[in-house]
Amino acid sequence: MRVLGFDPGTATTGYGVVENKGSRLHHVAHGVIATPAGAPFAIRLKTIFEECQRLLDLHHPDAVAIEKIYFSQNVTTGISVAQARGVIAVTAALAGKPIGEFSPLEVKNAVVGYGKAAKRQVQEMVKILLNLDELPKPDDAADALAIAICQVHAGKITG
Repeated sequence: MRVLGFDPGTATTGYGVVENKGSRLHHVAHGVIATPAGAPFAIRLKTIFEECQRLLDLHHPDAVAIEKIYFSQNVTTGISVAQARGVIAVTAALAGKPIGEFSPLEVKNAVVGYGKAAKRQVQEMVKILLNLDELPKPDDAADALAIAICQVHAGKITG
């Protein structure tokens, strides 16, 4: 199974592609979709849409995994992240890809085995699980790889 994971954001959206072959996980790619600073919001969403399409065409995933939104304090930021998340979901749906959705707690449990793990612990486990030479950078891309790993481990598709 090949999974394209996304850590949504309007300024920076992380992506990571993971594949499992037998019982082993393999790193395929990771990076970020960076939208133009100061660009109108609609242009930022358009950039995310176009880059998601490009990534789907390039990597041919079997599924897409997206982090669920967690509102802690900044609702305004959460709303813009929700809009970016919606763009990713629509792009996946247009490509006919099933979507897995995971909370930060689910991702940490799947990758580290502990739902309250620190970000650094998650990054270290991503490095180990994917046999990488160094921690994946930037953080958004590392998070997206963790989300993809969660999808591979869970095997469930919700939408």
